[in-house]
Amino acid sequence: MPKMKTKSGAKKRFRVQGGGGIKRAKAFLRHILTKKSSGRKRALRGTTQVDASNRAAVKSMLPYA
Repeated sequence: MPKMKTKSGAKKRFRVQGGGGIKRAKAFLRHILTKKSSGRKRALRGTTQVDASNRAAVKSMLPYA
């Protein structure tokens, strides 16, 4: 059988953690930042977990993670 391919966009965006969770960056912090408040931009820093409703879809994109 041939090997399954990893989605190259997904491997750049997600990391699988030791406990099985999937880490992702937060959205809406790339451009048009002048109209966003400092507190809003501060809250968008860092990483968060992929929601449980999306976890199966992300796992299927990363077959070997």
